Amino acid sequence: MNSRLTTSGISPPSPRSQPSVHQIPTPGTKNERPPRYEPLVLNFWSIRAASLFMILLGIVLQVGLFLSETRNGFPVPAENMHSLVSTHFLASFFSSLFAVPLVYFWKQADWLLRWYQPYVTLSQGAAPASRSILLDYIALGQLNTLYHSWIYRHHLITISGLIALSVILLQPLAGSLLQVRKVLHPSNSTALLMGTIGLSPNIDKLDGFLASAGFALASVYNNQVDPPFVHDEWAAGEFQAQPGAYLNGTLAVNTIAIQTELNCAGPSSLNMTTNADGSHIALATFSDGCSASNVFNPSGGTEQFSVFNISSCSASGLDVKFQPVVFWFYLNSSNPQVASVYCNPTMNVFTVETSMNLTTASLGDCTIIDTVQGTNNVTGSPQYGRPYNGVVFESIQDPYVSSRALAVNLVLPDAIYRYASRQPGGPFSVFQDQYGFLNATENIYTRYLSIAAQINYFLAGNSTTPAQLTTEMPRLFVLALPAFILSSLMIAIGFVGFGVHYMHRRARRRLWLTSPPGSIGAIVSLTSRSGFGQLLLPYDDERKMQERLGGLAFCIDEQTGAIVAEEDFGAVESSDEVALLARKRSFGMESWTATL
Repeated sequence: MNSRLTTSGISPPSPRSQPSVHQIPTPGTKNERPPRYEPLVLNFWSIRAASLFMILLGIVLQVGLFLSETRNGFPVPAENMHSLVSTHFLASFFSSLFAVPLVYFWKQADWLLRWYQPYVTLSQGAAPASRSILLDYIALGQLNTLYHSWIYRHHLITISGLIALSVILLQPLAGSLLQVRKVLHPSNSTALLMGTIGLSPNIDKLDGFLASAGFALASVYNNQVDPPFVHDEWAAGEFQAQPGAYLNGTLAVNTIAIQTELNCAGPSSLNMTTNADGSHIALATFSDGCSASNVFNPSGGTEQFSVFNISSCSASGLDVKFQPVVFWFYLNSSNPQVASVYCNPTMNVFTVETSMNLTTASLGDCTIIDTVQGTNNVTGSPQYGRPYNGVVFESIQDPYVSSRALAVNLVLPDAIYRYASRQPGGPFSVFQDQYGFLNATENIYTRYLSIAAQINYFLAGNSTTPAQLTTEMPRLFVLALPAFILSSLMIAIGFVGFGVHYMHRRARRRLWLTSPPGSIGAIVSLTSRSGFGQLLLPYDDERKMQERLGGLAFCIDEQTGAIVAEEDFGAVESSDEVALLARKRSFGMESWTATL
């Protein structure tokens, strides 16, 4: 025994102890040496798999964040599958639950490193009692372990402790990683086309024109928006989504729409003269050479308005219902005011890309795709793409239809005048504005003709077309900040944890424990032949034990695995710097520090 200790560079046994290590049979001579004990968590393959999993999971989180941002989240069931718990609870619970085994693994790995550290120190060479057999990082707890391991230069234990503390953040970060919220999300669908281009068979009964004029007048007083399937100068046939419950969504389709253009203009010159009977004659000349006149009798009312066709400015033989028109507005006052607006409506039929609000059925912006070709009675015979002016109709024998024509002819200029009257400054300010009545006419007349086009130029249909349905639905999102922090933390833990356990595995290569070192039996088996136990009493506290074992150095005998004590000549307990990574005093571990 003495020769063995001398050749290993360690001082002879202390005379204070009476070791009997030499009586222990050398393992492997008479009996087969038991295999080395190594916890599954500290197995190199377990560490490598866990580290790789953490790194890959961190990368997957970044990929998931990218997909979440580019794909507007991930689909989840529209209805909650469990009535007792909310979708948000399920998202946060299962993401937190996923982090539990990761937290457990790295905390268990840190616990085992702290558990093993005194034995690793003993396996590296002679160490004082305070840093070997009296050192208990488990009892110290994680925070105290950080301090003492730093002081003792057990830097792998320090880093492992920091990892164990950082993994605590995995659960709250994972719990805040996912969020379910309702957003507008597009999906491929089909739409039911319920309208196709074609003249209404009842167009000459003027019901559609009267209804459109009434809506135009009502919109002035009630600030109403465009009705369904009408948007500014556009009118489209009706379409709708497939049956289902939709919330705050839109349906985008390619469909046929009619664009009405008014081609309105104010007069280039407007003169008003007074007759002998007190009436006023207004003469308006427009830029294309057209001219029109009208007579206003002050006795007819303070506010007067009307609309007439101009046959002289249209093609020969063109029906009055297709001819250009002139709107007249008159205000009787001490300084009479008159205004006129010339309009020559045209229309075009296009295939457009548009959308419909699923709640209000309002039409969205229309983007022209192509001009509609083919034969139909709107772009072909008998209308040839000419729109009704909608305010002047040919002579009608039916008294009811004639009354409708008269009502439309009166209601529409009335609506324009009422719109002007509601502007700041009243109608007088609009008369004074060069473009006042031009803007008012374009606003009301456009709405009127678009509504009339939707009623009169489309027939009922029944077909389907591809569509894009955008509805408010629950989607699962990966939140950017928790995802970035969590993925960075996981990747860092993966790399740093692997490095720590790789180095600690090298530090344990000279340590051969055949059973878990924590049980009383295991401790007795390692120390029963060492002899220093007789220096201690059962009721010694830690301070007393340190005093009794002062001046002794402890190590593990390489052949038997027993813990032995030797006299440490010249060693000072308080200044000893033995540590796992120390390079100042090796205590026979020069070869290990060189390789590390």
